[in-house]
Amino acid sequence: MLRGADLRVTRPRVAVLDAVFAHPHADTDSIFTTVRADLPDVSKQAVYDVLGALTVAGLVRRIQPSGSVARYESRVGDNHHHVVCRSCGTIADVDCAVGDAPCLTASNPAGFSIDEAEVIYWGLCDACTPAHNSRSHP
Repeated sequence: MLRGADLRVTRPRVAVLDAVFAHPHADTDSIFTTVRADLPDVSKQAVYDVLGALTVAGLVRRIQPSGSVARYESRVGDNHHHVVCRSCGTIADVDCAVGDAPCLTASNPAGFSIDEAEVIYWGLCDACTPAHNSRSHP
């Protein structure tokens, strides 16, 4: 993947890419902790730099729901969306409701050439839903 994106293959790049694939929607600190387990000498700045390079190269996607730190995912190349739990912050992928990318056709693009849409649904995950909690705790 790195070579295909014209990036030099380095241990930090491979480790960060592996961490993003293993932990979808992970924040930088979580990725750093995962990478540090394999590469104890890697710096936090190196992880930030690698995430930046991978994002620019299109190998990972950076998302930042309102009120959240930046998170990274390996699912790129499609126009999927996200659902975020208002209580615990869990994030999950959500495919477009209709077709491949209907959100790319704005009702009034105001002269813009739109190439991406970012939709975030908010609610409560199953674990945080009150009805679920009452079933779990009689």
